[in-house]
This record gives sequence, structure tokens and C-alpha cells, in this order.
Amino acid sequence: MRQRLPRTFPSRAGRFPATPCENGVLFYDYHPAVLDFKRDVVAGLSRPQKQVSPKYFYDERGSELFNQICELDEYYLTRAETSILSDNAAEMVTSFGTGSMVIEYGSGNSKKIRYLLDALSGYHTYVAIDISREHLLESTSALAAAYPNLSVVAVCADYLRSLQLPIPDRVVRRRVGFFPGSTIGNFSPREAIQFLRTARRQLGRGGALLIGVDLKKDRRALHAAYNDARGVTAAFNLNLLVRINRECGADFNLDGFRHHAFYNEQMGRVEMHLRSMCMQTVHIDGVAIDFAKGETIHTENSYKYTVAEFERLASCCGFETAQLWTDKDDHFALYCLRGLP
Repeated sequence: MRQRLPRTFPSRAGRFPATPCENGVLFYDYHPAVLDFKRDVVAGLSRPQKQVSPKYFYDERGSELFNQICELDEYYLTRAETSILSDNAAEMVTSFGTGSMVIEYGSGNSKKIRYLLDALSGYHTYVAIDISREHLLESTSALAAAYPNLSVVAVCADYLRSLQLPIPDRVVRRRVGFFPGSTIGNFSPREAIQFLRTARRQLGRGGALLIGVDLKKDRRALHAAYNDARGVTAAFNLNLLVRINRECGADFNLDGFRHHAFYNEQMGRVEMHLRSMCMQTVHIDGVAIDFAKGETIHTENSYKYTVAEFERLASCCGFETAQLWTDKDDHFALYCLRGLP
């Protein structure tokens, strides 16, 4: 019978000590305070174009709804990426080597990382970074139970902010980032550059980044993916208002807003909004926010790239394309980026 490896991270990493959790997972909690959430919401809704960051979609209910979206017929992204991982995982991990540290940014339910872990041999460390505490602990505990020779660390944090990763006791031969799901498309071009440059520094010399990118395609396929017939994406979008009500003391009337998503061809992105159906005033912990009829809260962008466009973006952040895999329809791409010397 295989024995679980000793924990590889001391409690000196970051500002908070590690907490041992179920199945030996080490947990670091950098979770943003409720006051930060409230401040961001009020600031965003005070702009001429009202907006709330999509990172706040992912409370427990939001994460559940997103997992349902990934199973929808219209949502091609997950099927395309899963087919790439299933067909090419063995090739993807050939350069990892024993003793690598795999860092997943926005780990969610940690399902996709299993394709890579199943293809790996030897001992490795997996660091899951996600903003949803409950989902993170549940998924990493399940992962640790499934892979007894894997050292698992859960970090509850916003990976776009300055983050000190746990420091291993033993030598890590290589750091490999994993950023699936085309989340890079949710970032503005400036944020995408910020993320890629931060990842380049964190992964260090000899590091690599496996990253999913949604490719440009027929606008009808894009429209259907964000306006599904069952209304799951609409519920996901509206759940943001439920969370603001619960955690920020707001009084949004959900019947007063509707999901609205469309492809902005000029900007090369799908936009998601919540449209006000009438003139109304919403209060957030005593702050009054007025809405005109038809006014929207911009909740998400999802940028689409051509292969050449994304390679130019990666290059300006210190990466080059080591390898590229696409699905059979060329709807989605997984890049293996390598740090430039």
C-alpha cells in the first residue's frame, strides 16, 4: 500500500500559517474581506458604465452554476478543451519531470487537472489557487484522496493580486502553471498582460504555463454559448446580485434585472450585462445607486483570440509558444508557453 508523502510546505509562507485539513491538504487563507467586496461593488456601480468584476461570480452557488454551464450543449468550450486534454495529456507532461510543482490558477472543481495527474509518474506537488473557499477545500480534499502520492496545497486568494506562494522544504525541479478554461479571455488586455507577467515571475527559470484560449469563430456559436436555452447562464449572472444582497447589505430586486449577452465584434469579445428593466434605486449598506430603464451592469467580458493574436500577447510578457494543441474544429487552443531566456 502506498503511503502519503510528508507535507512539503512549512507554515512560514505568506502572512498566515497553514491549516491542515481533510486528507492532509494544507490550507492557506488569503481570502479577501467582505469589506473589500463591498468597496469594489460600490465603486464599480458608481461609474458611468456600471460594472462588477466577474471574479465575484464564484461564491458556492456561483461555482455550482458554472459547473452546470460547462455541461450545456451550447457551451462548446469545456468539450473542446476536455478533448484536447484527453488526447494529449501524456505529451503535455513529458517535460514536467519528477518533483515538479503544478500551480493551478483558479482551480474550481479541479477536474481538468486530473488529466495531467493521471499522465504523471513520480512525486509531485499540486498548488490550487481559488477565490471560493468552500469549493476549494472540497475539491482539493477529493483530489488528495484520489492521488496519495501527491502533495496538495490549497490557497484561497485572488491570483491577480500580489501573492506569496508557499515555500517548499525540498527542491522543486520545475514549476508548471495550469490555467485552463479560457479565463484569460475574461481579462482586459491590460489585466491579461498583468497576469501573464506575474505568472512568468512566479514560474521562474525553466518554468512553463499550460493555458487555455478560446479562438475566434462564427458569432452564432458564440451567442448560443452565452444565451443557453435552459437559462443557466442567466441564473449564473443574476446570482451575482444575490451575493451582493447577502454579503453587502444590498436590496437588489432580482425581478428588476435581466441577463443580456452579445458578441462585440469590434472588440473581439462576448459581453455579459445585467439590464435594468425599469427606473429604480438600489441601496448598498446605505449608499443609493440609481438605475435608468435599460441601463446595464457590465459583469463580464470574454475575449476571443486568433492564434497569432495570442502569441503576440504572450511574447510581450516574456513567453514563447513551445507547443500548441487545438480541438478538431479549431474552436479552442491549449498553449504550452515557455519563458523566454
